[in-house]
Amino acid sequence: MTALDAQVWEQIRAGRAPDPDVVAEVARSERAVLGDVGAATVQGRLSAAVLGAGPLEAVLADPAVTDIAVNGDGRVWVDRGAGMEAVPMTLGPVGQRRALAVRLAALAGRRLDDAAAYVDAVLPGGVRLHAILPPLVAEGPHLTLRVPARTPLRFDDLVAAGSVPAGWEGVLRRLVSRRVSFLVSGGTGAGKTTMLAALLGLADPRERILVVEDVRELAVGHPHVVHLEGRSPNVEGVGEVTMVTLLRQALRMRPDRIVVGEVRGAEVRELLAALNTGHEGGAGTVHANAAGDLVARLEALGALAGMSLPAVHAQLASAVSVVVHMRRNGVGRCVDAIGVVMGVAGARPVVVPVLEHHGVGSRLGDGDGDGDGDRDGVGEVAWDASAAAGAAVVGCDRVAGRARLAALVGSDVLP
Repeated sequence: MTALDAQVWEQIRAGRAPDPDVVAEVARSERAVLGDVGAATVQGRLSAAVLGAGPLEAVLADPAVTDIAVNGDGRVWVDRGAGMEAVPMTLGPVGQRRALAVRLAALAGRRLDDAAAYVDAVLPGGVRLHAILPPLVAEGPHLTLRVPARTPLRFDDLVAAGSVPAGWEGVLRRLVSRRVSFLVSGGTGAGKTTMLAALLGLADPRERILVVEDVRELAVGHPHVVHLEGRSPNVEGVGEVTMVTLLRQALRMRPDRIVVGEVRGAEVRELLAALNTGHEGGAGTVHANAAGDLVARLEALGALAGMSLPAVHAQLASAVSVVVHMRRNGVGRCVDAIGVVMGVAGARPVVVPVLEHHGVGSRLGDGDGDGDGDRDGVGEVAWDASAAAGAAVVGCDRVAGRARLAALVGSDVLP
């Protein structure tokens, strides 16, 4: 172990992040031998090894990479937007990979050891880190890095990239300009966070946006965004700041819009309550396999918050108006459906799909059940039986759904 290693590990054991001054001091000490250029090279390499991601720095530097995964066998996988792919590198022995995971956690101001065997945090520079150690995971330490966009993606960028089906751009813009409350749903890696951030970037610059996240991910290109970030308990089990607490704080901070980066727990109660108390234009993301699954998902989350089903149904029907569903296909991520939340008192609300996309253009249902509303002649719009049955209960169909969406965003922008 070098003197530098010893100093770094002493800091980590003391619960402090590695110190950049230590690295700079080591580099300066070599200047007499190596010269200015050589010393600068040494400092760069030491910074990568001690203050950065070490052998993963080169992968992180790839502008196309959005996610990096290191498995227990040391193999490295990346996502460049079209799914995970292996890269031709393998990290060192288990001990070295564990040391890397522990050091990265320390850089984020967190401890990772046998007593606290997993960590979810943000590294300097905004890279989201998740690390987990054996025996909670097989073979060896696993690391997952989520790389934020170098610059916030604008909505126009997503349109140009084909993430928004033709004819749908105006609908999404009006959701924001008319302060319609909406949720972005989708599976893992479907582009929910990216789409939500891009849409929020369209908000009036005079608006104050309060973003609540457990780990900061939303990069919004807007001049007035306030980020509130949760905190996990320390190794003594104290110091936790939950999403529920942060949402309550956000309500006292004069928000024009309240946004929850990801709704996945008891904070759903506070979010629905906030959207029902005059805070129009609120938004969030939620994991769901289809737009029609959103109600069931929020029912489950409401149960975690101690909400009854009637309470969830009543709050949802009045708090959320539109669902934007994202899907990942073989070439990228795109908006797959836009639906409206509809319901009547005493009945379970449903998400009625108005626009659906199946990789070949937008499709619009006509509500008569025969599927010939696809005016481009491509084929029928898929609407599962459970969604149709639920819609019948609340007395609505696609015609009613289209009328509802037109009332929210204007009929002139509907394709």
